[in-house]
Amino acid sequence: MIRSIARNSAFILIPAAAISAFLSWPDMPIGILSGGLLGILNIKALAWSVEGTLGTSQAGPKTLFFSQFRFVIIAITVFLLAYLRLASLAGILAGFTVVFIQVLITGFRHSRKKDG
Repeated sequence: MIRSIARNSAFILIPAAAISAFLSWPDMPIGILSGGLLGILNIKALAWSVEGTLGTSQAGPKTLFFSQFRFVIIAITVFLLAYLRLASLAGILAGFTVVFIQVLITGFRHSRKKDG
């Protein structure tokens, strides 16, 4: 399921970054691609955390630490990209949003298959 989210997101992110490269937004293409990459990595890490938690009756300290560590790494990465002016915050947000919408669409389709 994560592969289909990544594939569908790439079909949107790459053309969006290419289009924004031709417009007068210099940091937008890198922002869109980096936001999408961060979103996909976040979904993969979230899936790994959920799989680790489902096997036990409670979340272990390793899982709890990793979820907080994941948040800190994303926050630091976004801050550094914006601070060093390598990517725009709007582009990062756009990339994250594309991945988030793909997660919703894929999850909705997956739930409808199981119901029907």
